Amino acid sequence: MVPRSRELFRSLSSQERATTAESVVDQLKEMIHRGELSPGDRLPPERDLAKMLGVSRPTLRAGIRSLTAVGVLQSRQGAGTFVSEAEESPTLDSSPLKMMAALHGFTSDEMFEARLALEMSIAAMAAERATSEQITLLSEQIAGMYASLNDPEQYLVHDMRFHQTIAAASNNRILTSLMNMVATILFDSRSKTVKRAKDLKQSAEQHHNIYRAMREHDPEGARMAMHDHLIETQKAQRLEEQEEAAAANGRPVKR
Repeated sequence: MVPRSRELFRSLSSQERATTAESVVDQLKEMIHRGELSPGDRLPPERDLAKMLGVSRPTLRAGIRSLTAVGVLQSRQGAGTFVSEAEESPTLDSSPLKMMAALHGFTSDEMFEARLALEMSIAAMAAERATSEQITLLSEQIAGMYASLNDPEQYLVHDMRFHQTIAAASNNRILTSLMNMVATILFDSRSKTVKRAKDLKQSAEQHHNIYRAMREHDPEGARMAMHDHLIETQKAQRLEEQEEAAAANGRPVKR
């Protein structure tokens, strides 16, 4: 790793230091966005990086494993962990699609239709191609969902990571990039309403169905499980949006 990046890590204030695997992920992704970590940079040794970020080594490993599974980082045996080269990593920037959405007024339904078309195919590919590491990461995100049923915002983070891992497991960088852009916009939208979610246990079970098909390398099962999950997710978000609007107007929504 170049000295420039090492100094950036050393300058982290105590307020900026991560304390969970998710915040390790967010911290490293933000540094990539800002250009403080560049494609090809090698991360510091695990012991040093954990100390720099103020986290335990198991927490650091979990965060790095998440970014490796979605193609942002690469682990090279005997050499260390590197930021993926630009041509190897899925896009991290959904700004162009966000601008198009603002200009053309894409609806939530249109975005879900796009996601449905993409993710059903992606799920089928991923079921055939997922590595054991990616299957393990999916399992960890499922566990995180069940552990955060009473914390909708945190649940949504695990939800997003789950879908990003499946996209990466498809081993198709174009589809992965497209799905991540669409999913990021939907994530931003749902993060405003997910606090009103009432169906998180059902959602976790739907994700578990997808995971089971992935683990069994069942493409058609994964395709249909993803279809059923996204249809129910769309219904849930519609209801959340209705409740949010009703609350703003001081009236309840009948379920």
